[in-house]
Amino acid sequence: MKSEQVIQRLSTTPEASIESLQEHRYWLQCERAYTYQPIYRIDGRLMAVEILTVVTHPSNPGQRIAPDRYFAEVSVRQRLDVLEEQLNMLSGFGAFFLQHDILASVNVDGPTLLALRQNPSLLDLVASLPWMRFELVEHVRLPQDSSFATMCEFGPLWLDDFGTGMANFSALSEVQYDYIKVARDLFIMLRQTSEGRNLFTLLLQLMNRYCKGVIVEGVETLEEWRDVQGSPAAAAQGYFLSRPVPMESLESVIITL
Repeated sequence: MKSEQVIQRLSTTPEASIESLQEHRYWLQCERAYTYQPIYRIDGRLMAVEILTVVTHPSNPGQRIAPDRYFAEVSVRQRLDVLEEQLNMLSGFGAFFLQHDILASVNVDGPTLLALRQNPSLLDLVASLPWMRFELVEHVRLPQDSSFATMCEFGPLWLDDFGTGMANFSALSEVQYDYIKVARDLFIMLRQTSEGRNLFTLLLQLMNRYCKGVIVEGVETLEEWRDVQGSPAAAAQGYFLSRPVPMESLESVIITL
């Protein structure tokens, strides 16, 4: 019986290896493009732009691949390459960000940010972009010997998607975030009732104690925008304010709504 199991394992392993190799090659062949989505303060002034990644594959260029799926499939080394690509692209707009006093946020996961510490040239590039902020995905799992506190050396950090995944206030006590972004799902859930709206106000007031300000994500209607403007939030982003726009048009972004 044992010999049969060994023979069966040997016969299936090559196919599994080929499938794994093909899948690895698929993700390496993916192509990337970049867009941005504006983030506006509640008074209508442009505060920042978030850099978004559009991922496609040459076999079906019209079909977008979810960025979360793409970054989950590629190695940390490849994620660092993407980060370098984004930062080099942003460096070409440096004068624009300085002139208008606007920030640019770049999404990054914990393991990639920690690996960045071992890349001196990339660290120098980060240091040359004082208006750039790393937007840390909230649900990231760090190595056991690491902590969020070790990331403070990268300058002010933003916390993304508060209210999804492993959402809790313990993350807020581990590091002083510059801005915290509240996920649309939490925003929509709380605004459905008067009790929820009161809780939303109290929640933002509490979060403001841990950061410079709160940004509400996913604002899609005028009514939602008015609710954010009447709340303790500092800013918002979403389709009502602007859909993602190609990076080539950055210098024509609306500075004030």
